[in-house]
Amino acid sequence: MSAPPAGAPRFDLPEIDAFTRPYWDAAARGHLLIRRCTDCGRAHHYPREFCPRCWSEHVIWERASGRATLYTWSVVHRNDLPPFGARVPYTAAVVELAEGPRMMTELVGCAGPDLRVDMELRVDFRAPDGDVSHEGAPAIPVFRPAGGVTSRRRARPPAANESRRSG
Repeated sequence: MSAPPAGAPRFDLPEIDAFTRPYWDAAARGHLLIRRCTDCGRAHHYPREFCPRCWSEHVIWERASGRATLYTWSVVHRNDLPPFGARVPYTAAVVELAEGPRMMTELVGCAGPDLRVDMELRVDFRAPDGDVSHEGAPAIPVFRPAGGVTSRRRARPPAANESRRSG
């Protein structure tokens, strides 16, 4: 597919507000942030102003390690929303961060047939496409294979009724 026309709406750029500004500023410096509840101790992602586990408002920003394992993925071959159509095929994924939360992302640097559940990944950051109208747009966290690192947990075959993981 071709690139979207200049001025077309973009569906890959976040709306940054005062609350999410620290997250995107850290991403610009190459750091992934998560939120941690100071009452129950649980980490969560996507950033929220409250804990989704205990509903406490005592949550803080914390720098994540950037390590994750692949939970599930899908190779996207068609997407009509700008600018995704120009990127197909790409791999949409859910990763499990070392700190516990799961995160939706894109996998880069690895072809679909090489992916496997629980493979070790590391965070990387991608600037939006070289669209000058979005200069200064935030770096987007993506994940790539960690390279040579073995899985942190043993993969198991899915149960007959389990459909949460796919390839």
